[in-house]
Amino acid sequence: MSSRLTYRFGDQSLRQIKNMQREDAYTKEATLKNQAKRELANGIDKDPIYKLRLQCFSRGATGILGLSRAFRVMDTDGSKALNKEEFKSGITEMGLDLKDSEIDNMFANFDTDGNGSINMTEFLVKLRPPMNKCRLNIIDKAFKKMDRNGDNQISVADLKNVYSVRDHPKYLSGELTESEILTDFLKNFEAGAPNPDGIVTKEEFINYYVTISASIDNDAYFDLVMRRAYKL
Repeated sequence: MSSRLTYRFGDQSLRQIKNMQREDAYTKEATLKNQAKRELANGIDKDPIYKLRLQCFSRGATGILGLSRAFRVMDTDGSKALNKEEFKSGITEMGLDLKDSEIDNMFANFDTDGNGSINMTEFLVKLRPPMNKCRLNIIDKAFKKMDRNGDNQISVADLKNVYSVRDHPKYLSGELTESEILTDFLKNFEAGAPNPDGIVTKEEFINYYVTISASIDNDAYFDLVMRRAYKL
């Protein structure tokens, strides 16, 4: 018997995961977006990093993820370090509304050794709202289930070893191929990305769920959402 999950309407499958991402957390995510927009508009001075976090939240689940991907594109040498111009370009590309002085302040705070560059990963960790260990653990379990070859990224090849699409209506009709269906699933994590590549890293997976997490107050409910979506 195949260990892969089959795409059936009664199964916990790709369709249900997508439904969770698009519907189950939709109301809470919409509330968080509206709250962020209201707080941004209240005229009160804010710490630049907190203001940037609010602007990301105002874009929904893909806000911080999109900024992460913009920074990744700027990091052409793979060093995970950004100079000030690259840092500004990433924020500008996302269309985030920060003054040059605010960007300079953020950059200076993270350029602790004064060498003209900052660690992109450390900055994004600081930007994300804190998540407790139990939430990070359940996100980690979901990622590991998807990352079948253990290379810390999810690709179509990984999904082919997890899910069978043989009962997917568009597969049965010939409208979509297996790869097209699985690629469509990965696009959930690349919405708003400046350069989608069909690859979801662990960092991007966490950055996607950080906004979902921020919109759910109850740890048990967040755990349930993740377990139900990924059949953990």
